[in-house]
Amino acid sequence: MHTGENEQGLRKIMDMTRLISLIVLVLHFYYYCYLVFAHWQLTSMLTDRLLINVRNTGLFVSFNNSKIISLIFLLISLMGSRGRKDQKLSYLTAFGFIILGLLIYFLSWIFLVAGINAFTAAIIYMSLTILGYLIILTGGTLLSRVIHQKLNSKDIFNHENETFPQEERLLANEYSINLPARYKLKRKTRESWINIINPFRGMMVLGSPGAGKSYFVIRHVITQHIRKRFTMFVYDFKFDDLSRIAYNTWLKCKSQYPVEPRFYVINFDDLNRSHRCNPLDHESMTDITDAAESARTILMGLNREWIKKQGDFFIESPINFLTAIIWYVRKYKNGAFCTLPHVIELMQVDYDSLFTILKTEKEIEVLINPFVNAYLNDVMEQLEGQIASAKIAMARLSSPQLYYVLSGNDFTLDINNPDQPKIVCMGNNPQKIQIYGAVLSLYVTRLIKLVNKKGKQKSSLVFDEFPTIYLNNMDSLIATARSNKVATCLGVQDFSQLRKDYGKEQADVIMNITGNIISGQVTGDTARQLSERFGKIMQDRQSLSINRTDTSISNSKQLEAAIPPSKLSALSSGEFVGMVADDPECKIDLKSFHCEIINDHVALTEEQQNYNEIPAIRKLDNEIVQQNYLKVKQDVQDLVHSEMQRVMNDPVLEAIVVRKSI
Repeated sequence: MHTGENEQGLRKIMDMTRLISLIVLVLHFYYYCYLVFAHWQLTSMLTDRLLINVRNTGLFVSFNNSKIISLIFLLISLMGSRGRKDQKLSYLTAFGFIILGLLIYFLSWIFLVAGINAFTAAIIYMSLTILGYLIILTGGTLLSRVIHQKLNSKDIFNHENETFPQEERLLANEYSINLPARYKLKRKTRESWINIINPFRGMMVLGSPGAGKSYFVIRHVITQHIRKRFTMFVYDFKFDDLSRIAYNTWLKCKSQYPVEPRFYVINFDDLNRSHRCNPLDHESMTDITDAAESARTILMGLNREWIKKQGDFFIESPINFLTAIIWYVRKYKNGAFCTLPHVIELMQVDYDSLFTILKTEKEIEVLINPFVNAYLNDVMEQLEGQIASAKIAMARLSSPQLYYVLSGNDFTLDINNPDQPKIVCMGNNPQKIQIYGAVLSLYVTRLIKLVNKKGKQKSSLVFDEFPTIYLNNMDSLIATARSNKVATCLGVQDFSQLRKDYGKEQADVIMNITGNIISGQVTGDTARQLSERFGKIMQDRQSLSINRTDTSISNSKQLEAAIPPSKLSALSSGEFVGMVADDPECKIDLKSFHCEIINDHVALTEEQQNYNEIPAIRKLDNEIVQQNYLKVKQDVQDLVHSEMQRVMNDPVLEAIVVRKSI
């Protein structure tokens, strides 16, 4: 135990050992330099008799024997010395003193045999031997002051401590996404794999612009799933970056499918390279809840600030109004005019005619009664507040290009239909994000409704820049689609972006229920949240304490963040961290990773250079698009005219005609 008594006893033992060393050295001098001591009159009969007895012990059997014994006792005394530690001292300095001292200590005998005056030679010999002895003593003392375990000053960012073992096996199945990577474990670089063996549990790819989300991750999701015969939907924010990848992979792999899938593109900027699809197809709308969901999606997509105000009177009223319009055109002549362009045009009809024809449909009577009563009671300010926000928002979609794409029906949105599998790419335009995003939100909402059913083919939904579209109940898709073999991949720049566009509650749910996370460089709250998700690992800790009397260093182990927020903020392009989910058939113990994804840049560049362009589907001119635009308007006028004539000519229905009260 480190008590004062023990330390004092140890000090006495060391002092006695050093004293023995000095006595042996003095005896050596007295024996071999007797003339000097006699000249100084330091001899006597008693000391000579004692010296003879000591000689008989064999101490002076050879010249260096006594010097070696003296040195041994000195070294023993130095073993117990405890000098004040100094981080500036090094072993090189201490051993330098010791070696120099040993050379002087043992080579001093040369002066005894150098042929000079015996008295002078003895004086020089004793002086040099004492000097060597003192230098050895100094070196040994310095050696005890050297800090044996230096702080690791080379790893100032603690990189080595924050490394951990990662999955190095390739774990593949018929659904998996496997990304080759390399990582560092301590000071070694090792090969690893990111094995997303269960993509149906949801996958989120995060990273600031330029982090490499599309190049290192999303492109491989597309190519690997098409090779594994998935049907696919790709939301291509910067059309046609991802669409070209999907198209060329489909060209190579389409013959491997049980039923060859068709490839479809929705692109509002280039109608020659766009198919036509009606998201409000009457066959896919089985009840009024489908109309309500479509109305909510399109209005939330056009007015993103409404997402955080759901439930308010002036938010729900326009949604109910649009629901009534959609369901009316769905029921009219079994959906003959059930398209979004016809809905937009019908909303612009004057209130007298509009409310009259809407009242002919009993299923929406409960939805339109508040509007009719407000109109009949001349509460126009309230009525305009309820309806105008929907009419103004929907009017932004009134363009010949949108009408042309939305009013056709080249394909249906059931992409995972085993009999008619499809690969569908929908392109957005960052410069027209508010308009196109709302329409694409409606497409995706209807597609999800059709895809998330049992008995369908495995499918993959890929969303680049996911927050730019609004999907109602996206969390429900991730939570329930696993059993229906629907894989979801969401590309997000930052969690704050998702929270801004979807609201805090829904963004938190989407983030937390996603099973597979791959993140490039992120900062702020996103980095902190991900760091907590990845957990902690046992790390070595060292501390250096310096005071006036002592210097000490302590080592310990402590649980610290495996991937701290600062490291997430400093990731390079192509460097990713994350966590994967496993399933009961393939357990993964090492789920977390921090690695650099390996891409064969030369091969990918060559492959892209050989890509085929997405071909033109039809040749259009502006006249055809304008004719379609005018036809939609004429269809609505004919609908209103014929319905008003029918109501006016039927005595039973004439009672529902809406007229302003006098």
